[in-house]
Parts: sequence; structure tokens; C-alpha cells
Amino acid sequence: VAAKLADINRTLPKGVVAVTVYDRTNLVEKAIATVKKNLVEGAILVIAILFLFLGNIRAALITAMVIPLSMLFTFTGMFNNKVSANLMSLGALDFGIIVDGAVVIVENAIRRLAHAQHKHGRMLTKTERFHEVFAAAREARRPLIFGQLIIMVVYLPIFALTGVEGKMFHPMAFTVVMALLGAMVLSVTFVPAAIAMFVTGKVKEEEGVVMRTARLRYEPVLQWVLGHRNIAFSAAVALVVLSGLLASRMGSEFIPSLSEGDFAMQAMRVPGTSLTQSVEMQQRLEKAVIAQVPEVERMFARSGTAEIASDPMPPNASDAYIMLKPQDQWPNPKKPRDELIAEVQKAAAGVPGSNYELSQPIQLRFNELISGVRSDVAVKVFGDDMDVLNNTANKIAAALKAVPGSSEVKVEQTSGLPVLTINIDREKAARYGLNIADVQNSIAIAVGGRQ
Repeated sequence: VAAKLADINRTLPKGVVAVTVYDRTNLVEKAIATVKKNLVEGAILVIAILFLFLGNIRAALITAMVIPLSMLFTFTGMFNNKVSANLMSLGALDFGIIVDGAVVIVENAIRRLAHAQHKHGRMLTKTERFHEVFAAAREARRPLIFGQLIIMVVYLPIFALTGVEGKMFHPMAFTVVMALLGAMVLSVTFVPAAIAMFVTGKVKEEEGVVMRTARLRYEPVLQWVLGHRNIAFSAAVALVVLSGLLASRMGSEFIPSLSEGDFAMQAMRVPGTSLTQSVEMQQRLEKAVIAQVPEVERMFARSGTAEIASDPMPPNASDAYIMLKPQDQWPNPKKPRDELIAEVQKAAAGVPGSNYELSQPIQLRFNELISGVRSDVAVKVFGDDMDVLNNTANKIAAALKAVPGSSEVKVEQTSGLPVLTINIDREKAARYGLNIADVQNSIAIAVGGRQ
């Protein structure tokens, strides 16, 4: 796109330049980097824990190999089903659950190999080793498969979701189920074969340093709990009740807000405001925000009619985009985002004549797409008397302002929407050989313009 834009600029008249004002590339790259970082850190942590607890380097490596192989299985399924890799689809992956089945097989195989070596008093032959590993896999196969299937069944109801919820959560459920399915297949095929082929030396069933230390600390605690059952049970019940009380007082939200890096502001002015007045007021707003908030790099807006009939935008409305400088260029790079939002709101409040709603570019459009409004929560009041509607809306707003956690509770400025109705005389249009669509297009260009 950037290369094509450069080619277009070379063909434009002198003094005319096409400039990119909003680019989501940075947001996409940050999201991809976050996914990569989380996946790599999770894999490294799981592999480190496997080394500590299994005590056998080769067994730990075989178990760890399930992670990349199951991810290959997952990505193959995602590619074939056109599921994109993003924060929503990959965010629910848990490498601990993925290697759970492999750990069960490895532990059982190591135990049987150690017992067989001790029983024979020598190293096992290849045939004996394969027999013991096969027996170990057969013993653990049934509980392993049922355990993985139970986890997969938990995600099946998500596939029944429809609408926006379905679009959001289907990729997550599909990715998790594919990863678990791949891990289950690998646990009963690849893992036993790898153990039989590569775990060839002397095998000892012994606890690692971490497990020995944990057992030494745990045994006296367990003995005390068994000797004071009433106290232990009462303490457990008290902790459950306390947890419930704390959970009931915690805030909650459907999905945490993604920091897009930029802001979007919608300005609503009194109905009937002309396009010229709206542009002048918007320019004053932009100058105030840029002057008072040094973190803002530039600000641009669009005012007036939209290109599609389902998104009516009168001249008194403006959608502004506030583009921020890179964080290392801020006067205070560690400034909290909430503080920056408060500064932008304060600067906008100093420009009278408008109602402002601050959000983020994608979030604003997403809210509008779902509910027809640009805020997170909206109350719609219906009726045929404008005065009664305004009075009722103000009462509702006053009640909502008292709700803890609410902010920027505002009533949309309404006084009726002027509508220009144009009836086309079809007989005269036909007399002059005019197409109705051409007439409508000419009117649209004359009244609001077309891109």
C-alpha cells in the first residue's frame, strides 16, 4: 500500500500530496509480537519445569517436543479451516494442558523401564525395552484419552454461539480443541515410540531435587492436617467463603479493552449546525487538544454526511482521530494512559458548543456496529414528544452518574433531525430520457458530495 501511495503521489498535480493519516500496521505488529512473546515464554517455562520434575533429560526433551509438534498440528488445522492466528485464537492455549498426557505416558514408561532393569539386574534388550514401553502406553492410554476428551468437551458449547459472540470465540475454541487433539494423538504415538528408541541407558525411578524438597516439606504439614481435621476443614470453608465475598466485590468486564495506541473522539453539536460552523468548531477543538496535550502528534476529523445510508451523519457531527507520538517521544514516557485520556477530555471540555465522546478508532466502530451507538453502554429512550424524551433522558443520566464505575455519562443533543424529502417526477424524468438512479446520484452530489 505504501509503495502504491508513493506511485500515486508522483502523478498528482503540484501542491497536492496524498498522506497516510491512519495506519493500523503498528497495532497489528504489536498484537503479533505479543502473541509470539506469550507463546515463547509459555513454552520455555513448561520445558524448564519438565526438566526439573522429570529428572531424565531425554524424557524431558521427548515431552517438550510435543509442544512444537502439537502446534504444527494446530496451525495445519487453522490454515485448512481459514482461522487466522491472533490474540483471540491463540490466547487460550495452555502448554501445561497440552503436555499433560505426554507426561503421564513418560512417567509410566520410565517407571516400568526402571522396574524391569532392576528385576533383570541388567540393561534391557531392544525387544524388552519396546515391550515395556508398549505396556506402559497401553496402561495409561485409556485415562489419558478420556482426560483429554473431557477438556475438549468443555469447549464444544462455544461452537453453538452465534452472532458477534460466535465470531469472537469460535477461533479460540477451535484452536484449543485442535491443540488438545494433536497432543492426544502424539501422546499415544510419538511419545511411546520416542521413549522406546532414545531412552536406552540405565533408568532410575527417582525423585528430583525439587520433588524431594517438596515431599520433605509436605509430609509434616499433611500429618498435622490429618491430626487436626476439624481445624483444617473449618479453615478451608472460611477461605472459600472469604474468596466468594472478595469475588463478589471485584469489577468485571466482558473483554478487556485493547490499547490501540490512538484515540477517537466523536463531537456532537446542536442539530441544525451548518457544515461551515461544524468545521470551524472542529478546528478549534483540534488546536486546543494539540496545544494542551504534548503527546498528541496530529489530529484530523471528518464531518457531515456518510457514504452509506445505514450510517447517517449530519453536518453537526464529526469523527476525530487523535494520533499519538511514539511513547519514547513523550515528555513523560511512563505517563499512565488514564491520565492522558483525562488531559484530552479536559482540553476538549474547554471548547464549548459540543458534546464529546472519547474512545479508540476500532473500539468506537465496533461498538457502533454491535449496538448502533459508539459508547460501551447506552440507554435508548423512545417516544413521540421530544421534550418528554429529553427530560426522561436527563433523569436517567443523573441516576447513572451515581453508579460506581460510570464515567462520561452524557445525554445526546437532540431537537429533531431536519430531513429534506425529494420526490422525483418520473414522467418528466422519462420525457428527458433520464434514469432515476442518475437523478438520485446527481442530487446526492449536489447536497452532500460523493467520493
